[in-house]
Amino acid sequence: MNDRVPCEFFLIRYVPDAVKGEYTNIGVLLREAGREESARVRFTRDWSRVRCMDADADIEMFEALEGEIDTRLRLGAANNKPMIAVIEDTFSNSIQMTEARACLAENLATELELLMQLYVEPLRVKQERKRTGRAVIAGAMRTHFERAGVWALMRKRIAASLYTLPGDPMKIDCGYRPNGVVKMFHAVSLDGDVEAAKVLAYTAPRLREGVVRVEGARLELTAVVEPLRAVSNEDEEKHEFENESVERYRFGVETMESQQIRVLTMNDLARAAQTARIDLRL
Repeated sequence: MNDRVPCEFFLIRYVPDAVKGEYTNIGVLLREAGREESARVRFTRDWSRVRCMDADADIEMFEALEGEIDTRLRLGAANNKPMIAVIEDTFSNSIQMTEARACLAENLATELELLMQLYVEPLRVKQERKRTGRAVIAGAMRTHFERAGVWALMRKRIAASLYTLPGDPMKIDCGYRPNGVVKMFHAVSLDGDVEAAKVLAYTAPRLREGVVRVEGARLELTAVVEPLRAVSNEDEEKHEFENESVERYRFGVETMESQQIRVLTMNDLARAAQTARIDLRL
């Protein structure tokens, strides 16, 4: 059996009310004992516990915080200050870290996944219904890009206003630039409402023109949607409802494709992530 590596981990917690002291774990920071440069961080992809505690919780802030911590860990702390101390200094009172806890790991990636399951992710007794919605698609997209090792190299929450018009509120989920092409990916749910598909289709021509103007590159815009069966079989007895769902789904796909948006389903994400690895020469 391979020797296990001595490690230590810190739980990252959300504490909405410091007086009550109630909290929920939202992430894990793991490192080899005594090796700041080996540290890795992971936040949850399921924010249901946080929303139960605080319906107004700023989920986007949490996601941005994970990216900031990851960047600092990869670049190293300034002035030789211990990295953990730098992170603790930047946390607000609502975000706290536990004391270090010891563990033994075969490798950091596997141990981080195990710690997330033990301390952070909610237990799943059974899946009562298929999960759909933009948050689910975006989470799956991120997971696949992380597994392929490209997520840290991608731009996140790309402001459309950089390429369209000032004040445009849209933010494209992620993207990267291999050679003379800018590739962007955006989660679009077609379950019950196709407004998001119409908005992306409306934005695409202006986005494409802006990328040529600003980046001097061609845009390849991809929408990631649920598989058709995920939105068409909620209740097999309601055939009329199912037919309407299928019609809306197809309308959404055709609307985006008419504006040269490539449409992939969540089932295609593994292939897209491997393509990104090739594009980024990993």
